[in-house]
This record gives sequence, structure tokens and C-alpha cells, in this order.
Amino acid sequence: MQYISTRGGMAPQGFSDILLGGLASDGGLVVADSYPQIDAATLESWRALSYPQLAFEIISRFATDIPAADLKRLVDGAYTKTAFGTDEITPLTELEPGLHLLHLSNGPTLAFKDIAMQLLGQVFEYVLARRGESINIIGATSGDTGSAAEYAMRGKKGVNVFMLSPHGRMSPFQRAQMFSLQDANIHNLAVEGTFDDCQDIVKAINNDAAYKAQYKIGAVNSINWGRVVAQIVYYFRAYLKVAKRLGEEVDFVVPSGNFGNICAGHIARQMGLPVGKLVVATNENDVLDEFFRTGKYTVRGSSDTHATSSPSMDISKASNLERFVFDLIDRDTAKLKQLWHEVDTTGGFDLGSTPYFARMVGEFGFSSGRSTHADRLQTIRDAKARWNVIVDPHTADGIKVALESRRDGVAMVTLETALPAKFEATIVEALGITPPRPADLADLENRPQRSTVLPNDANRVKQYVATALS
Repeated sequence: MQYISTRGGMAPQGFSDILLGGLASDGGLVVADSYPQIDAATLESWRALSYPQLAFEIISRFATDIPAADLKRLVDGAYTKTAFGTDEITPLTELEPGLHLLHLSNGPTLAFKDIAMQLLGQVFEYVLARRGESINIIGATSGDTGSAAEYAMRGKKGVNVFMLSPHGRMSPFQRAQMFSLQDANIHNLAVEGTFDDCQDIVKAINNDAAYKAQYKIGAVNSINWGRVVAQIVYYFRAYLKVAKRLGEEVDFVVPSGNFGNICAGHIARQMGLPVGKLVVATNENDVLDEFFRTGKYTVRGSSDTHATSSPSMDISKASNLERFVFDLIDRDTAKLKQLWHEVDTTGGFDLGSTPYFARMVGEFGFSSGRSTHADRLQTIRDAKARWNVIVDPHTADGIKVALESRRDGVAMVTLETALPAKFEATIVEALGITPPRPADLADLENRPQRSTVLPNDANRVKQYVATALS
């Protein structure tokens, strides 16, 4: 398996070569040169596999330059009952006939990001040790990626993490999860701006080739290909658990801001998994909803990005969308560069009047919906009343859209994104009760916290990193 850039300016490379990076050298995103195809017989043979066994089967088709025995050891080390509290890793609950909830939040930081990050922590350390190298990760988080990355990388040899987050825009639980870590290789930088501002700084640093080389900069944001590959696994897992008959369609609803989680579902579908609809659920920051309803992709500035009660989706530049659009336009690198030039110069592009728009819904199965604060409060109440389940606000966005999007006779799976304990204030507002949390996190917000507040300035972040590494 070789990897190329969506913008056509990178020579093909192996999995280990692109694993440690973020953007490709030409500013595009790394993608597989083709998707492995899974036939019906192979899919059927996977039904009885454990989660680690299934993960190995899928990931080994992408990480072809890692010896099978080594990869199996890394996968087995990532997906353990100790880390995820259950041998199932991603258990399913049937809320009512045909409507399922895929639990992705049993990991160390109580969010779906742990599924990929626990594997990435293992693989990063392995690849670095094999190459005798070190890496300095600069990432951006709207709340969950940061803690998942830090918990996966804390204490890892040859790895430093510099995580940017929007100052004052995370929940107290999310902030404490990150800022309470005292490991010497973990640095939390609170940027005076939005998540999109943090993401822009990370991209600017990645586009500075000299700086990136000098300070050995890598990335673990959702643009990291290794994360996307790891997330493909649970789509296969859920399908094999839900589908009564191999070949029947199963629909998925995915709360999404940066398009990474649902991009993995798109790739699973392209590999041959019988996914029917892929439904994007957004909050008031509805750039993706607008795109899949109208074909118009319009990024929004900081002043137009709302601070909501599902803050991990307060994103108005969906970085991973570039990977889907690349497939949508038949992997035409010139066309892709043109579209993203329009994003950079005019703030977006419009495919609504092109044949590509019809393909999004028909050939690729995408649709979307959105929620407001009132919607998610009501959905949280309804979920407790109907199914005796407490869900976090992002998952509530997903369930709300799922109920609107269900098709008769087709099973629908909503992807859970986090445990409700991470968003206590919203649960209290909705239900009047404090959501349960793991006993070892009872005093989390009271633990000593350390972070550095920086202005929304890429050069100031560069200076901080350079000083910390000197």
C-alpha cells in the first residue's frame, strides 16, 4: 500500500513514512493510492473475530510495511479490557428495534478519540524506535482529541506533545483532563481564539518546511491518516453485529465537526462494507450540513463560529472533507487544488450546480442534519425517558438527526462520541442530575493544572516550541 497527496505533489510513500506527519509536503492530505476491497466471503469470515483480531485484519491492509507479527502485538497492546473496560471495546446497545447506539467512549479519556489514539501511541513509539528518531507533535483540539492524544503519548520515548486548545471554550472536565497532566513531555497551549484558529496555526507550522524539519514536527489531529485507519474498524465491527443478513444495508449517523470520524465510514463503504446512508450530524456550526444539503462549502471566521453546548463540534473548517471531495471528483488533483484555492481566496466553493452534488447523495450515500441547544436538551431528556440512557450533548445531536433520518426496514447506528460526565453542566440543565463518572476521576477538576495562554499567533507558538525544546 502506497500513499499519495490529494493535491498531487507528493511522491508515493509507505505507511510508516506518512504516519508521523500531518499535512502532505504539498499542503494536501495523505490518502491511500487505492482502497483495499473486502469481498463477501472475507466479510463473513470476520463475524466471529474479537475486536483486536478484526482491527489487525483491517489495519494490516493499510500498514503493509509493518511486519505482521509486530503489528499484531501493537494492536493487541492497544485494544485491551484494561484500557477500555470491556473485551468488546466498542459495545452496542439496541435502543429500540432497528435503532442502535455504538459505544465508543470507554477509553481512558471517555471519548471516541481514544479508539484511534491508543493504537497511535503504540505505533508511534514502535516506528520511532525502529528508526532511531524522535518527534514533536503539534496538534489542535476542540476538547477531546487533545486529552486522547496526551494520554496515549504521555511518557512515550522520543515523543513530545504541544497541544493547542481554544482558551475558555472547552468544558471544565475536558480542560482538567488535559491541563492536570504533569508529564514532562506534555505541553498545553491555550490559544486566545477558536478551534479553527488553533487548527490554522498547526497548518501554518506544517507548511513551514524549514521549521518542520528543524524541530521534527508531527501531527495527531484528525488529519493524521493513522487515526482515520483505526476508526474504519468500528464501522465493520458495528455492521457485523447489527446486520441480520450479510449484504443488507446499515445506516450510520455520526456527530461531526472536522469530518474525520465519518470520513472513516466513507472509506469503509468504499472498501465494500454495505453501508447505506452516512448521515452527518452538526450543531449550530452547520458548515457540513449546508454542504451536504446544498453543495456549498463556506468556511466561517472566528466571529461567526458559535460557542455551543456540544463544543467539540464548534468547528467551521472541516479539514478531512478534502479527502472525501478528492474521491467525489474522481481523484482529480488539479480540480482539488482549484477548489481549495477557492477556499483560501474566497472562503469556499459551490458544487450545487455540478454533477458531483447528485453523486454525494446517490453514489456516496451522504445526507445531514443539525441541532440547536434546545434540540439537544430535549433529546437528552427523551433518551432518558424512552430508553433510560444518559447521552452527552454531541451524541444527542446524533440521535436527534438519526430519528429524523431513519428508513423503514433499515437498521441505523448512531455513533456515541463521549460520556456525559465530560459535559456535566449541560446534563444538569437537561435532567437536573449530575451524570456518573468513573471513580478515579471524581476529583479531576480539583487537581493542579498547568497550561500556557498564548495569543492567536503562529509565530508565538513557534517560539514557545523552540524554547521548550532548546
